[in-house]
Amino acid sequence: MANEDNVELIIKRLKKRYKDEMHTFLEYKNAWQLLVATILSAQAKDAHVNKITKKLFEKYPNVEDYIKLKEEDLYKYIKSVGLYRSKTKNILRSAKQIVNDYNGEVPNSLNELIKLNGVGRKTANVVLANYFGKNEGIAIDTHCITVSRRLFLFKARDPKKLEIKLMRIVPRKEWGNITHLFIALGRDTCTARKKYCEHCVLNDICPSSTLKIKNKSI
Repeated sequence: MANEDNVELIIKRLKKRYKDEMHTFLEYKNAWQLLVATILSAQAKDAHVNKITKKLFEKYPNVEDYIKLKEEDLYKYIKSVGLYRSKTKNILRSAKQIVNDYNGEVPNSLNELIKLNGVGRKTANVVLANYFGKNEGIAIDTHCITVSRRLFLFKARDPKKLEIKLMRIVPRKEWGNITHLFIALGRDTCTARKKYCEHCVLNDICPSSTLKIKNKSI
């Protein structure tokens, strides 16, 4: 049974449990720093990325600082992150693109952001929603996939298809928020390895719940 009709109730419950307006856990002071941190966060924990970028951004705070950097210069800051070599190449190439093609300003549209090296829809949507306050899409991560599947909102594991589905059923004003609400739930009670349904605010409307609770108060 699909759970699409409960989307607004799901959002309402999650907001009450966590926070009305949620934001990325990544730490940054400008759009470039958020872009770099988001690239680094792929297959890495936000807390570890924040630890790394604290020193990195103290030394190199702005996009222009990366133009003349050699790969080896960046390695020593981010080598503890998975895929650090490819991430280094993408960061340095993106810096040159931004300086040369966008006058040093991180572009604020999805179509332009995904032209940058190493920037896919997820990264672009994180930057747009958290820095520019724009909802052009929904950032999909593993928590979003896990929660969506358990709520029977979407069965497939394809991030692109899930994003399209959520964009259709979630109010646009909540596109930037739904990502963080699902992440919060995924870290709290709906982890990939185990469900803690007894502590979940959605346990009466979740088809995957191990509890049999009905008519819970909204």
